[in-house]
Amino acid sequence: MSERKIRKKNFRYILFYKPYGVVCQFSKTGGESTLSDFGPFPPDVYPAGRLDADSEGLVLLTNDGELQHRLLQPKYGHKRTYLVQVEGIPQSAALQKLRSGLLLDGRRTRPAGVRRLSEDPALPPRSIPIRVRKSIPTSWLELTLREGRNRQVRRMTAAVGNPTLRLIRVAIEFLTLEGLNPGEYREVSSVEQKKLLGMISDKRKFMEEVSDGT
Repeated sequence: MSERKIRKKNFRYILFYKPYGVVCQFSKTGGESTLSDFGPFPPDVYPAGRLDADSEGLVLLTNDGELQHRLLQPKYGHKRTYLVQVEGIPQSAALQKLRSGLLLDGRRTRPAGVRRLSEDPALPPRSIPIRVRKSIPTSWLELTLREGRNRQVRRMTAAVGNPTLRLIRVAIEFLTLEGLNPGEYREVSSVEQKKLLGMISDKRKFMEEVSDGT
């Protein structure tokens, strides 16, 4: 049996909707909620990129180390898309700064996709509601990054004067939260798996796998 066939049979790819307040790890160091409170998941899968406890949304769990490496290395520029509720209403100049890049710790962020939503997105309520000030309106942004620095989205919106109130990762590349509620998970489909394998193979090898039916 070829190495590629073994690889595709043994590797697991699971999409999990991480709720607010859940630490994005399996081990417990105190009384906090972690990934081990959900599932059951295979014992050898780990998050391919984390979300802070106060963030929500899509986490890819896998035992595919090569895919994890590709998703986590900034040089590959994989897209992560977030819905972000911010304090205030960002003006055009602030949105342009987010798009073109900001200095964080002396390094400029990569260009980002940013748009202000005209309506609030349809999302499950958060387990602990956000704190809002009645005198200050809030608004929603869709923000797409190609890098993942520590608390980057929150630091970017704060830098333009619109602190983040709620943050949900809704997509990693083509993978989305569609069909999932907080705490739920699913295996990727066969079509999604082929696309994932295509992300870590050159085009010729990927087409060989598709053509031989593996």
